[in-house]
Amino acid sequence: MITEEMARACSAEMERTRRLDPGLLEAVHELGWFKLFVPEELGGRMLALPEALEVFEEAARLDGNLGWLVTIGSGGGMFAAYMEPEVARELFSPRAAVVAGSGAPSGVARKIEGGYTVTGSWKYCSGSSYATLFTANCRIAYGEAEADEEAPIRSFVFLPEQVEIVPDWNAFGLRATESHTMRVDRIFVPEERTFDLGEQKGFRDYAIYRYPFLPFAETSFAAMALGLARHFLDEASGLAEANKAGWEAAQAHRYPFVRQRTDRMETEWAQARDTFYRAVRESWDQVEHGGTLTEEAQRLVGQISKQAARTAVGCAGELFPYLGMHAVMEDTTINRIWRDLHTVAHHVLLVSFEEEKG
Repeated sequence: MITEEMARACSAEMERTRRLDPGLLEAVHELGWFKLFVPEELGGRMLALPEALEVFEEAARLDGNLGWLVTIGSGGGMFAAYMEPEVARELFSPRAAVVAGSGAPSGVARKIEGGYTVTGSWKYCSGSSYATLFTANCRIAYGEAEADEEAPIRSFVFLPEQVEIVPDWNAFGLRATESHTMRVDRIFVPEERTFDLGEQKGFRDYAIYRYPFLPFAETSFAAMALGLARHFLDEASGLAEANKAGWEAAQAHRYPFVRQRTDRMETEWAQARDTFYRAVRESWDQVEHGGTLTEEAQRLVGQISKQAARTAVGCAGELFPYLGMHAVMEDTTINRIWRDLHTVAHHVLLVSFEEEKG
């Protein structure tokens, strides 16, 4: 179990060292949080999606870096179903198995006998220091021809000893996620350590592998945003109570103003969370009982996920200006939560590029 006291005691030091606390990492392994979508036959927990999202939300509430790394690390378990079962067993069965990687097709794989020669670099590979395998997408080149934008894309598994990590993650939030660039140069990857995300190889009895990947990812990130917003609201409320006497002495209306605004944000957060989980459960029930999600249903889940993230950021934004100079200091908890929340919500899957209808 990871208690609030345990996680929060590590947060400031993790931000300073820019890496996950070893004790927290061990606790994540003990809880199986990196294996929420790994088949039970391989030692995974295989939770239903709504339950897994609650884990992501809670991990993010405890600490933003923890929430991000659990979410990203466990998401890699989805790939097990697209590998040959014996390969998946080899890669995912170890207790400490966890994936880091990227979905960007920023590498080139040249087909040769028995496999591929791969060269490329991929940004934002979270958990890069402790990953036991790395996944990446490449465009395929054949013979002497070059791979162009029309070339087919295939997914590859690299082992840690094949990968160079470039320590370039320098974001203002989620500083301890080690979301660095990985690079490979003319390495050999055997055919069995490649896969196609459109071709499931095994473990067909698990509903999570039938749930479309885009809404899976959107809901995962939204759950983190909700967890971080929950932490922000708790911290803001605590600050208001701690400063009540001073605020009332200096500005009589300040405390009730902040308190009322906090209460209003609490209501908005709760409503957004309820709407989010209701949509998730409806879509999950449909897939779990053998149905498929229509494009419209998938779009709706995505919209609600984005709205949940907007509400999470909005709750923090509505309160942040009224919390005093304490809130703008980088070494304070409230500031760290604010930065982590905005970094999560900046993910492209949580950003709508359509005009909101009033």
